[in-house]
Amino acid sequence: MIRIGLISDTHNYLHPKILNFIRDCDEIWHAGDIGNLDTANELEKLKPFKAVYGNIDGQSLRLSYPEIKIFVCEKVKVLMLHIGGYPGRYEKKALELIKTEKPKLFISGHSHILKVIYDKKNELLHINPGSAGKYGLQNVITAIRFVIDGIEIKELEIIEVDK
Repeated sequence: MIRIGLISDTHNYLHPKILNFIRDCDEIWHAGDIGNLDTANELEKLKPFKAVYGNIDGQSLRLSYPEIKIFVCEKVKVLMLHIGGYPGRYEKKALELIKTEKPKLFISGHSHILKVIYDKKNELLHINPGSAGKYGLQNVITAIRFVIDGIEIKELEIIEVDK
């Protein structure tokens, strides 16, 4: 059983309430637009850290983190990339990867809008944690934590913090 803290779109900013929310997790995952290496390094010091780079991330982050990350957590295949869309409106690259890789969990960011949607057609759970940073049009800062236990994804919790 692994407790995951999932964030995206920090854009160089880590809100103390978000850090507190993910501090007790076993791993921290970041779905892109980290902002800078200092932010990534701060998260890496907390827990094991998995991340993809986003469209605002510069060369140093692109050299440190991949655009696409495919891995297995417990018994769940995970696909993570920054710009991916969501069920019924996937970006082309994301849809191709979903069809070839057949993940059970698809994570993306970019929209700054928190979404948790089960995709019946592709038999996967899609999670976009929204934006954990203060930049963008969103009204609240958001993050998600959840548990992966074998093949189960459960105990999903959301935090919303006023900007």
